[in-house]
Amino acid sequence: MDFLKQIEEKWQRSWETARIFEADPDKNKPKFFVTFPYAYMNGPLHAGHAFTASRVDAYARFKRMQGYNVLFPWAWHWTGQPLVGASERVAKGDKEFIRSLREIDGVPEEELNKFVDPLYMAAYYTNEGRLVTKRMGFSVDWRREFNTVMPTYQKFIEWQYTNLRALGYVTKGTHPVVWCTKCKSPTGDHDRQVGEGVTPEEYTIIKFKLDKETVLPAATFRPETIYGVTNIWINPDAEYVEAKVDDEKWIMSEQAAEKLKEQGRTVKVQRHVKGRVLIGKSFENPETGGKLSILPGWFVDPAQATGVVYSVPAHAPYDWLALKDLKEKPKRLEEFGIDPATIEAIKPISLIKIEGYGDYPAIEITERLGVKDQSDPKADEATKELYKKEFHNGVLKENCRKYSGQLVRNVKEILISDFKTRGIADTMYDLPQSVVCRCMTPCIVKVLQDQWFLNYSDLEWKDKTKKALGKMRIYPETARPWFITVIEWLREWACARTTGFGTPLPWGQGWIIETLSDSTIYMAFYTINKHIKQCNIKPEKLTKEFFDYVFTGKGNAKETASKTEMSVKKLEEIREEFQYWYPVDLRVSAKELVPNHLTFYVFHHTALFSPNQWPKAIGVNGMLMTEGKQMHKSKGNFVPMKKIIGEYGADAVRCALLMGAEGMDDPDWRSENARDIQSKIESFYNYAKIIIDNAKSSEAGHLEKWLMSMLQRRISEVTGNLEELKTRTALEIALFEVWNDFRWYIQRKGSMESKMLLEALKAWLKLLAPFAPHVCEELWSQIREKGFITLAPWPQPRTGQEDRLAEEQEALVKEVVEDTLNVLKATKIVPKKICYYTASQWKWKVYLSVLEKSMRGEAKISELMRELAADKDLKEHLGEIAKFATRIAKDVKGLPEEKRKELLRVGMMNEKTAIIDALGFLSERFKAQIIVYDEEDEQRYDPRQRATIAMPCRPAIYIE
Repeated sequence: MDFLKQIEEKWQRSWETARIFEADPDKNKPKFFVTFPYAYMNGPLHAGHAFTASRVDAYARFKRMQGYNVLFPWAWHWTGQPLVGASERVAKGDKEFIRSLREIDGVPEEELNKFVDPLYMAAYYTNEGRLVTKRMGFSVDWRREFNTVMPTYQKFIEWQYTNLRALGYVTKGTHPVVWCTKCKSPTGDHDRQVGEGVTPEEYTIIKFKLDKETVLPAATFRPETIYGVTNIWINPDAEYVEAKVDDEKWIMSEQAAEKLKEQGRTVKVQRHVKGRVLIGKSFENPETGGKLSILPGWFVDPAQATGVVYSVPAHAPYDWLALKDLKEKPKRLEEFGIDPATIEAIKPISLIKIEGYGDYPAIEITERLGVKDQSDPKADEATKELYKKEFHNGVLKENCRKYSGQLVRNVKEILISDFKTRGIADTMYDLPQSVVCRCMTPCIVKVLQDQWFLNYSDLEWKDKTKKALGKMRIYPETARPWFITVIEWLREWACARTTGFGTPLPWGQGWIIETLSDSTIYMAFYTINKHIKQCNIKPEKLTKEFFDYVFTGKGNAKETASKTEMSVKKLEEIREEFQYWYPVDLRVSAKELVPNHLTFYVFHHTALFSPNQWPKAIGVNGMLMTEGKQMHKSKGNFVPMKKIIGEYGADAVRCALLMGAEGMDDPDWRSENARDIQSKIESFYNYAKIIIDNAKSSEAGHLEKWLMSMLQRRISEVTGNLEELKTRTALEIALFEVWNDFRWYIQRKGSMESKMLLEALKAWLKLLAPFAPHVCEELWSQIREKGFITLAPWPQPRTGQEDRLAEEQEALVKEVVEDTLNVLKATKIVPKKICYYTASQWKWKVYLSVLEKSMRGEAKISELMRELAADKDLKEHLGEIAKFATRIAKDVKGLPEEKRKELLRVGMMNEKTAIIDALGFLSERFKAQIIVYDEEDEQRYDPRQRATIAMPCRPAIYIE
């Protein structure tokens, strides 16, 4: 396999020397601007980066061959906490982390000690990343490269945020954020070690009365269910506290008290209470006045919300299961002195009417799904299904007082507001899952006052973003509703923090623009950074006026040029470059970025750029798995790009990744698959070499027509799939389907000497070039074609070479071979003579009639029989037609629509001639005498009367 690596190195040097990926404006060519999210440089590029970037590069190469002027730039993300957190772990001597740097990342021992400097660490991984990106053969214009702490880039981000603030999209306010208590900063998604995508959730607290002075604050997402409460659950083994919260006395978990301190509440803990002390006590429902009991609930997590949970067994599956458990195991109550009769007396209270369910939906759904107990995973499924139905379609019953008769979804906010006004409800925030900062500190929710936020709640901004999304292509289209949902639920987003690297907030001393907020429009910086670097423009010269003029045309060119100490000509050149490349034609990323980066990307473009510069398309792909599991260093299955390129080579890695998945399906990197693809690429190279070395014959008969016709079909299929970013399907066709066509041709021909085969190979290489560019480039040169295949024109299907009859004739021969093999396998006969019987003309006539009707809808036998009965040529077969037509209709229904169209285009095929033309091939294939008869041939040899079962496209077979 070393020769393949030598080929890769050879062509990477050639591309770089020829500078073929350096894209400059060219008004004679349509442009195409593709981007890939820059990676964090707190570690090496890995197989997940390689997967997404391979999709981008395959598309970029495809578009370049289609004649587009393609720009594919690259940069590095140094902003935020990830680098600082990683560097601190080295400085603290975290043995496990240092071991992973050494053994997984491959960091040399002499470099490890230098990683106490986070900027050195970033520079190290950036240099490694650049080398490995080049080794993958990505078609990147490196002149535009930057990192996010470069002063010139920071001036660009300052311009962005100054304008966003002026537009009212950056505001100061009080909002809940995910907070690191050590960093004393909001912790954005990409500043997290654990918990990316987790956001604060707002709970409604219902203030149940333990006594006249003491509140039991139960947190819920469903305050309307207060009318169905039967008891409260307290964890008997958990630590609770009695605390003064503002002007009230609350009993809640110890953790809840600490959380509320960070949420603008005055909390003074007065004493600690074991949960078991509360079990058996009674409390009062503040809305109904009912006296109810506190029961033991070992499932209650004191770290979640308040650690106090109220029970609604009629509508909450977990509550019903917990109550059922206590009823079935009364001994668990003995230590608390609770009479089992008290539990038996508790009956579910129905309060929501929902179609398809009776009075107690929670009981019904747990029984329907066969939920065994609280630990059964199906309990969660039952809960989600029921809650969703009750929220969207549930109607409150009469016992819900003034809210009765109303839909839950319509009345919920009104009810919460009413309860708060009456003083029986409150609010707190919590995280639904664990979040850990990059500094390894567990995060909480903090209600920040006087913090700077991106105001994604702005309805006008949301509408503009939806408008932009509506004009965009989304690949796959199934991702579009997700984007719309994210746009709708996004609220204020903390855009600054106090630790880590990044651009200082222009007006807020001590604040740094956070990781996900400085990476929304940097694609525009790609278009001009080439000039900034070439002209060595100093950061201080990159003023607001400079960026305003370049990106929006505002201001005076002469004055702006003077301030930046550049010529008007150069300033205009920079603006023209931006205008040439913008908007971004395609941005591709993993689906984990839909709830943040990719949606922010659309928001910010609508805020700062004119509609004709809004993004044109987004591709969303799955998250890479390795050997069937989620990839993570802690799991020991982290796969650096450098390692797999070294083991398998760039082309094999690209193809193995792209074969893994398309759309939003998660690809799975498996070493076995990579080895298999590596072997196939070597086989392909050798196969192509034989074709190149043996092309002599100029013969052009039926098989050559078939091969060229199939090639036109493959060109159309690969092109169509690539246009839709279906990279896996396109590669499967380009590599395997075309290869199968070549194999069939050579099997049928019995040689590899046709010059037509060489012409077909040229087109095949072009189809494969976006995916395996190195091996294709090498073979292209061996054919002695001029220039790089990378810049060769993409093949266009030639209608003059399409021959549907030839395709169907060969499809028939393939079918005959497959059916014969199946018969031989079933009978275990060693054949001496094989007879084929092709269907008679009347069967073909019926077959084509059924096909035609199926294209207009379902082929109804009654209508079909009436039409066929009127055909004079079919009268003598009417007795057979009814049975035959019924069978044909069933067979036709299973055919793809495109196949039916092809059969109708070809019409009645002379199957006997097609098989006779393949007589030599079939005889050699089965080492037997081959005889072909028409079903109506009276002289046929047919001892078993097989001819009568012959079908169009499915000859009958007799073997002896």
